[in-house]
Amino acid sequence: MLLSEQEINRRQKREELMRMGIDPYPAELFDVTTTIADIRTAFQTDGPGTEVAPEQDFSGDERWGNVQLAGRLMVFRISGSASFAEIQDSTGRMQFYFRRDDLCPGEDKTLYNTVFKKLLDIGDIIGVKGHVFTTKTGELSVYVKEFKILNKALRPLPVVKEVVNEKGEKETYDAFTDPEQRYRQRYVDLIVNPQVRDVFIKRTKLVNSIRQFLSEKGYLEVETPILQPIHGGAAARPFRTHHNSLDMTLYMRIANELYLKRLIVGGYDGVFEFAKDFRNEGMDRTHNPEFTQVEFYVAYKDYLWMMDTIEEMVEKVALDVAGTTKVTVGENIINFKRPWKRLTMFEAIQEYTGVDVSAMEEDELRQVAEQRGIKIDSTMGKSKLIDELFGDACEPNLIQPTFITDYPVEMSPLTKKHRSKPGLVERFEAICNGKEIANAYSELNDPIDQRERFEEQLRLAERGDEEAMALDEDFLRALEYGMPPTAGVGLGIDRLSMIMTNQSSIQDVLFFPQMRPEKKQEQSDESDFITAGVPAEWVPAVQKLGFMSIEQLRGANPNKLFNDLGGVRKKLKLEAKMPTLDEVKGWIG
Repeated sequence: MLLSEQEINRRQKREELMRMGIDPYPAELFDVTTTIADIRTAFQTDGPGTEVAPEQDFSGDERWGNVQLAGRLMVFRISGSASFAEIQDSTGRMQFYFRRDDLCPGEDKTLYNTVFKKLLDIGDIIGVKGHVFTTKTGELSVYVKEFKILNKALRPLPVVKEVVNEKGEKETYDAFTDPEQRYRQRYVDLIVNPQVRDVFIKRTKLVNSIRQFLSEKGYLEVETPILQPIHGGAAARPFRTHHNSLDMTLYMRIANELYLKRLIVGGYDGVFEFAKDFRNEGMDRTHNPEFTQVEFYVAYKDYLWMMDTIEEMVEKVALDVAGTTKVTVGENIINFKRPWKRLTMFEAIQEYTGVDVSAMEEDELRQVAEQRGIKIDSTMGKSKLIDELFGDACEPNLIQPTFITDYPVEMSPLTKKHRSKPGLVERFEAICNGKEIANAYSELNDPIDQRERFEEQLRLAERGDEEAMALDEDFLRALEYGMPPTAGVGLGIDRLSMIMTNQSSIQDVLFFPQMRPEKKQEQSDESDFITAGVPAEWVPAVQKLGFMSIEQLRGANPNKLFNDLGGVRKKLKLEAKMPTLDEVKGWIG
């Protein structure tokens, strides 16, 4: 493994601590008695610069005179016999004051002079004991009387630096903002971008809000199989695997619908599940192959009741997560206050295209789609063409929460036929910010009708539709025992989280989104750097700064590289003439 200069240096510090008898990874617990947020709340301050009475000492206070905190070192300001540092815990960041003679009251000053000043690095985790005080400028701080190393970090954190370029403009370096790096190394993202932690705290509040809403209505939270012998409950291409012991193919579920309906057959009046589902499809800003949704089913209800319920539930979620029904998403303010707008699918298509497709057959629909420039193929039946038209013309325009109702029967194999509109089914989708967030039905409970719908799906599969549903004989058998009239819905947790936290990509609300395999870092030879224009005597300095390939060098900021070369020149004691900024720009190309 190729190590950078900092990584080598940190490993040496680890060894030195161990030689001194200090365990850099102690096993015993460190008793944390308070958090940074607790202190700030108690003293009503949100951070540096807030007005607090200066030079107050709370060492005699019963609560704040003896505090114990733990966190990660983020900033050092080391001077002679006293230093400041900033420590970050899970709740925030605060200034800590370290004074040599308090830490080392005897003649031995090793703990301060060597351990604190020389062997600690940004990113190390320490525990401290001390008391709260305010500095001369009124900054709330902790006066450290004791500290203990809890973890020696062997990799340096990306630290944001600001410099002024030759034009007098501020330039920021090393900010951890590259999306691929952030998603691949989410642990670093969470450390250096604290606002990211807030996104996931809100996501948890969202899930808890829904769980509370459904539980208080008396519905039962359940678990159903993730590995299924037949993929069903949605139109999607599944992931497949093989069970060795049973010697059979299994599919990772694309939905949990058919199992939840089996439980309604079994006698429960209402069931719900927060489900991880898996669809072997493309990835983009609103799709990840592994995603989360909550599905719930309630006996003796219909899709009209479910619309009212979704309105009520999502309005509650907005209040619980954002504190208001109005949520800012990009340039829009979305209002979840009830009631939401309602349009039938045909009304929506006519409103946004001027074309009435309600009586069109497959050939006419294909012609309309082609006229709009929609990419279609021969496998698409009537339902798929209508869906493509709606997705192209309507969905992007539906920013405020809107219910689209009454879909064509061909589009909804698991939905009850409409009570008064032939050829349609009792289904709605909730659309918000241009994307579906929920899909609901008056559930089909006629086993004969359901079998016919499944058989139609088989015919679509024979035409090449990879998303067509499979025929599930056990589910049909369950329906034959009798399922009461039921309303069911699936609501996307990831997409709703995107809206409630103002994130434009689904990857930003998933801790660990699916990524392509990480490329191995390639290392260029000295000759490659020379070919790129780097003088031979400067190649070691360039590599010392972490540029081990020409590709990495091409991505460097020339101003930062120029400045850093000056520092490395001193460290390596190079006698080579310092290159000009224009020469460095030439290396980068």
